[in-house]
Amino acid sequence: MNQQILFRFMTLNDIDDVMKVETSAFTVPWKREAFYNELVHNQFAKYIVMTDNGKVIGYCGMWLILDECHITNIAVLPEYRGKKLGEALLMQAKLLAMQHQAVTMTLEVRVSNQIAQNLYKKLGFKPGGIRKNYYTDNNEDALVMWVNLNE
Repeated sequence: MNQQILFRFMTLNDIDDVMKVETSAFTVPWKREAFYNELVHNQFAKYIVMTDNGKVIGYCGMWLILDECHITNIAVLPEYRGKKLGEALLMQAKLLAMQHQAVTMTLEVRVSNQIAQNLYKKLGFKPGGIRKNYYTDNNEDALVMWVNLNE
């Protein structure tokens, strides 16, 4: 079957599918309640899902506060990685941020995650600092990366 990749806003009905992506991608995944609270209670949160013929295969969450966008999480199912879909998902996030008048976008990434860092650099992100012991599973540092959306 041909891929039919679409992007849309995440709904409460997507949480189970997003949890499959989340648990496949992260050693300390968010809990269902966290996604529920983001969608229902966080006025700054926007979440998009990426689907292939209706199946959720990736998602990206962000907080849009004033003129800044903070990527909270971004993930793609393992069987869909390496196909430039993470890049497409992040491009959609950048477009959404710009539609909401964001000027900068930031995220944290494990210092050991060279694949993700390479993707972010390809899309204009630059290293901006280190958050020591950021990840609770192994106390790994996070590299903070920024991009100016107007460039």
